[in-house]
Amino acid sequence: MIDSPSSAAPAFDNILHPSDFSEASEVAFVHALKLALVTGARLTLLHVVEGQGTEWTDFPSVRATLVKWGLLPQGSPKSAVHELGIQVRKVIETDADPAESVLHYLGRHGADLVVLAPHRHAERVGWLHHSVSEPILRNRGQMTLLVPAGVRGFVSVAEGSVSLRSMVIPITNQPRPQPAIAAAMQLAHDLKCPEGIFTLVHIGDEGTMPAVATPEFPGWQWQRETIPGGVVEGIVGTARRHHADLIVMGTDGRHGFLDALRGSHSERVLRHAPCPLLAVPENDTLPGASEPD
Repeated sequence: MIDSPSSAAPAFDNILHPSDFSEASEVAFVHALKLALVTGARLTLLHVVEGQGTEWTDFPSVRATLVKWGLLPQGSPKSAVHELGIQVRKVIETDADPAESVLHYLGRHGADLVVLAPHRHAERVGWLHHSVSEPILRNRGQMTLLVPAGVRGFVSVAEGSVSLRSMVIPITNQPRPQPAIAAAMQLAHDLKCPEGIFTLVHIGDEGTMPAVATPEFPGWQWQRETIPGGVVEGIVGTARRHHADLIVMGTDGRHGFLDALRGSHSERVLRHAPCPLLAVPENDTLPGASEPD
């Protein structure tokens, strides 16, 4: 089982936030910043531009955000951010394809979590329009938190407060559901969410629902639902019915954050989801995670 809330280790050491400086990216940015604060992770802000023209001042201001959240006094120096326990790095890459540039950056530097704001379209989710090289695809998958344009998210832009009380976790035999369950619990712990409900939803019949471990988690309840019909409709409908703040989905982990954006159930769910989605590679291992007996 996952470590108890009093002894669980941080889930993330290195968080990457690719930004296009849009309003939607600002919402994703505050989620990345909040998670860096609570886990003590290194935060990298990455902007990809074709040609020149981007200034460092175009990046979202970490200090100004922390001042707005009441964590730093007005006029604080740059060193004050580091004193809060996080390191922030800003990177500008020149490339015609933002997604490919992000993948190459991950290949060089890695990350435990990618946080970004995809734009939802009728046919597909924005960010990925071209294929990428096989060496990058073979890299170990990263967890990816997707906060789509138009979705409020669970971290307040104005205050930095967290509203995370309902998580929907689709479960199936493949990919393995336990890493997604462990990730949901770890997130609730790291963000100090005192109470809520984890809803495990299986699309199919009761006889095909996989066995999963649901460790006791103070203040949080587990509930299970079996729903017939289409996978995407079932997951999105469950999220709407339970006013979910987050959907936590497993992916096969072969293609890193590509699994959450291209040719997968995650992509199709993301197109209609009423809340952010956390894509968890099945090969991801969090502290204390284990399979059921």
